[in-house]
Amino acid sequence: MSHIHSREYMDGGSTVSVQCSHQINVLVMDDTNYSNYKSGRSCRYYGGFYKMLPANITVPSTGYWNVVLALPAGHRANIRYSINIIG
Repeated sequence: MSHIHSREYMDGGSTVSVQCSHQINVLVMDDTNYSNYKSGRSCRYYGGFYKMLPANITVPSTGYWNVVLALPAGHRANIRYSINIIG
């Protein structure tokens, strides 16, 4: 499963803002759920598939959060993206 990953420490209420050149899945999750995601197991996340960008996702609590950018299954592209933390 190919994806772009960034792990950031964020305060609760901060917003992850993702800009991307393609429609994309933007998933924000804690470490346990990211481990499940990488292993192909069920996971809980904030976000989803975005056709309109930027994607703005607010984290519910302070701690380390994983931001995952993943194209829909079967798609490939050279994407341009930025991940910014606001707040």
